[in-house]
Amino acid sequence: MYRRALEGLEKAWGPEHTSTLNTVNNLGNLYADQGKMVEAEAMYRRALEGKEKAWGPEHTSTLDTVHNLGNLYKNQGKMAEAEAMYRRALEGKEKAWGPEHTSTLDTVNNLGNLYADQGKMAEAEA
Repeated sequence: MYRRALEGLEKAWGPEHTSTLNTVNNLGNLYADQGKMVEAEAMYRRALEGKEKAWGPEHTSTLDTVHNLGNLYKNQGKMAEAEAMYRRALEGKEKAWGPEHTSTLDTVNNLGNLYADQGKMAEAEA
């Protein structure tokens, strides 16, 4: 269904349209859930590049894809890359929504999980 939607949206609105990019991101989520990490990263990277062009690097939709990349990298054991993505998402979400917004707190929680997985217990606790 995502592939069908993507093909149709690319024809109707083009590959850089934000609706097309949202479907690209969703396809990335599906691939990540299936353990298809290479395909997931390609979709997330495509979505991120397009969203940065369309909405800018600090738009909340862009930051959602940044957060998704953080999740992907964490699941791949790429801890430095995951931390960079989570930190970028956190900084942007704090600016956009504030420190107490639930989306901001989701990123805080995932950063805590990342630190705990690395044995950085003081950072995880904070």
